[in-house]
Amino acid sequence: MNFHPATQILSWVLLVVTMQAMSLMSLLAVSSLVMLSAFVMSRHGFIQLLRRTRWIMFSLLLIYAYSTPGQPLSESLGIFSPSHEGLLDGVLQLTRLLAALAGLAILLGNLHRQQLIAGLYTLFAPLQWIGLSRNRFAVRLALTLHYAEVAMLRGPNNRQDSLGTLFDRRVDEQSGTYIELPECRFVINDALMIAAIILLFAVTM
Repeated sequence: MNFHPATQILSWVLLVVTMQAMSLMSLLAVSSLVMLSAFVMSRHGFIQLLRRTRWIMFSLLLIYAYSTPGQPLSESLGIFSPSHEGLLDGVLQLTRLLAALAGLAILLGNLHRQQLIAGLYTLFAPLQWIGLSRNRFAVRLALTLHYAEVAMLRGPNNRQDSLGTLFDRRVDEQSGTYIELPECRFVINDALMIAAIILLFAVTM
């Protein structure tokens, strides 16, 4: 079943927002389903995201465990013990982050670069109402993704030059870059998908 790229991106954003309001049992059920889907549909991408964010997740857990006041987890450790409440909050936030990464892995696995840009191009249509150009945004995003890939493939000595190019405004103006986006149409499946996510949000509030 195919969905418009904008629908897939919006669904991921709504899912991340919805998980912030979920009860413990609902969060565990939804996050388990999303992570299981990620392992089935985009295992390699999900594992890569986990590797790149492992220290962020570990730091997040420590910050919550030691900065949240509450009952010490171990009385023998005294002030050096993490709190029971903090550890629980840290696990909840970690669960939300894991589910968000799982959803992102599925999203990036389903959409190639041009589809991703096309989806964001559609979602940023309201920018035109305030006088901003979504065409320039799409070109800048395409160049950013391109040079980010180049920076990852190059060695450490050349990576700084590639990253510096990302923020050079002359790249858009002098390179003559244009992008061709795939033509996508909204269908009934897109409306059903968004309605399902909104209904899930309403139920968990």
